[in-house]
Amino acid sequence: METVTLWRPVGPIELDLIKQSGMRAFPPRLPDQPIFYPVLSEDYAIRIARDWNVSRDGAGYVTCFKVLSTFLAAYAPQDAGGQALREYWIPAEDLENFNAAIVGEIVVTKAFEQDRTGVDRQC
Repeated sequence: METVTLWRPVGPIELDLIKQSGMRAFPPRLPDQPIFYPVLSEDYAIRIARDWNVSRDGAGYVTCFKVLSTFLAAYAPQDAGGQALREYWIPAEDLENFNAAIVGEIVVTKAFEQDRTGVDRQC
């Protein structure tokens, strides 16, 4: 069973919903969120969590998880501004199947909160 390691920057509300799933699934997208964007590098996820989530939500977290490569084969990685900024675009209606393809738990590897940084775990 081959997997691909992905990261997802999240804010505190999304992290709470992930915790409610037992760290096994991402919550459904909101009506104005037609796409789910997991990213291909931890550095890209750190930038988003630290620079966008903290200013918008007061905190940002980097999650790491493994997804079956057979599931991801149906999607091409998208370039969001260079080789270092690559992400998958998973339609909201496919998120349930995406969650079913997660192997193991979703792990929080980094935390950024206003003037404090914490958590430094490996995926």
